[in-house]
Amino acid sequence: MEPQIPLILDVVLPALGAGAVAVLATVAVERLGGVAGGILSSVPTTIVPAAIGIHDGSADDAAFVHAMCFVPLGILLNAAYLLLWRVVPARLGMRSHRWLLGKTACVSLGAWLAAAAAVVAAERALAPSPAASAVLGASAFAAGLVVAVLANRVPHPAPRGGRGVGAATLVLRGLAAAVAIGLAMALARSGMPVAGGIASVFPAIFTTIMVATWISQGAQVPTGAVGPLMLGTMSVGAYALLAAVLFPRMHVAAASAACWVIAVSAINVPGYLWVQRVRRRHAAAARISE
Repeated sequence: MEPQIPLILDVVLPALGAGAVAVLATVAVERLGGVAGGILSSVPTTIVPAAIGIHDGSADDAAFVHAMCFVPLGILLNAAYLLLWRVVPARLGMRSHRWLLGKTACVSLGAWLAAAAAVVAAERALAPSPAASAVLGASAFAAGLVVAVLANRVPHPAPRGGRGVGAATLVLRGLAAAVAIGLAMALARSGMPVAGGIASVFPAIFTTIMVATWISQGAQVPTGAVGPLMLGTMSVGAYALLAAVLFPRMHVAAASAACWVIAVSAINVPGYLWVQRVRRRHAAAARISE
């Protein structure tokens, strides 16, 4: 029975947690709108148990730091993934209206998987040093932050959803995210920490948010949340970089809590306030021009 305990801690619990987060996140986007729902629902979640599991399973601190420094690269891929949800529908438009959601999801997920596979293959081929991994992680985080800020400079419509969603739909959303994150966590336990770090930020919850809100509320709700989600998810990269520094120096529970509080305080809270200010400024300018 003993081998089942790590499985429960490293795979089942994160998967169930991801399912709960997927439900709460989609409801937040639907009820609060794309701005508040997008930024506030993208706080670090699955990265928390993933970081703990990778830390406990790593041969040494250097291996853990190496894995965590690659997480911001995965977050950069997530930012690009979310951006595709804004770009692809605009490019296809009415020419592909009937299958627009399916094509957007396939293109976005296909691009993410191909890019993630290339990152993991490059890491295994080049075997960068911990110092080089730290530089790469910090650079990826900075690039992602710049892209996220640029994506929010021009406000996109991000209305609240106006339709009620049934319990069965919410359960299906949670199950879909739980299965996806469960598979990612299983990969994290396979002895490939970098692959596990990238897999831990697989955009299962983002996919659930985009698809579920598109189906239940219409395309404007999820596409309006793209920019705020991109900015909010930068806190996951911040959590990983902080974990690389704090986990080897503190008790894991204390380090995890400190990383979460600092990341959310530094990214999600000011990000929400800034995006709201940008939207108010653009709204005021639009009223004046009228």
